Amino acid sequence: MSNPDQIQRILFDKLDIRGVLVGLEESYQAVLERHDYPDSVRDGLGEMLAAVALLGTTLKFDGRLLLQAQGSNNVRVLMAEINHRRECRGIARYEGEVPDGQGVIDMIGDGHLVITIEPEVGQRYQGIVPLEKATLAECLTDYFLQSEQLNTQIHLSANDKQAAGFLLQVMPAQGTAELDWEHIAQIGATLTGDELLALDNEALLYRLFHQEECRLYEPDSIQFKCDCSRERSANALQMMTQDELLEMLEEQQVISVGCQFCNAKYEFDETDVRAMFSDSAHVPKSDELH
Repeated sequence: MSNPDQIQRILFDKLDIRGVLVGLEESYQAVLERHDYPDSVRDGLGEMLAAVALLGTTLKFDGRLLLQAQGSNNVRVLMAEINHRRECRGIARYEGEVPDGQGVIDMIGDGHLVITIEPEVGQRYQGIVPLEKATLAECLTDYFLQSEQLNTQIHLSANDKQAAGFLLQVMPAQGTAELDWEHIAQIGATLTGDELLALDNEALLYRLFHQEECRLYEPDSIQFKCDCSRERSANALQMMTQDELLEMLEEQQVISVGCQFCNAKYEFDETDVRAMFSDSAHVPKSDELH
């Protein structure tokens, strides 16, 4: 299988081409175990997670990258994100029954893909990609070609156990990059989804490029982690006024805020609400006494 929970770059010694392999297992299962998704939704979310991990290798600053597919069919949203620490999470929102065997584009229907880059310091960037191709991988390939003017090839695959991704991309450089790309892309196109899931990275590299001078970089580990917190939930509640929150508490003992990604719940009572709007604005953590 693809090396689990790793991102590993491929170096072509004499070619202006870069490669990346991503394998997700425990991190993928950590996302799935928090929700009961239909098989097609599960696999689609797996592809999204593998895709955002591939795209995350382009980040050259502290921050996060989000990939969100939105559409008009039963599956309204597929969303995955990763940060510079290689921590990922994902979620799907759907209504009704979703037939088995549907790919991401069939499930989403008429819609678009949103790629958002959020640096911790600096300007937020967002790109919108129409879902006009047959697969998620092809839509992302078009994005790189149109917005970055970079020839790119992407493979994505997922099942109930694991998800994997493979990216090849020409690097802007003088020399024979275009001719090199034509040759390497033809080889890369022979890779199947089953092979991507079944072969470890060394075997996959040999299967495709044993006649090329290439090698694998040391891998970076990837893990599931949700960055929700009691403090962030309190900040979200402060979008409402103190009076509105106190009115809610007249009908219920606590206000419960749930994280859609990891299902964590944070509860706030009257003391918490008044603390939010006090001069000190200190909301006790879950293990602190009021």
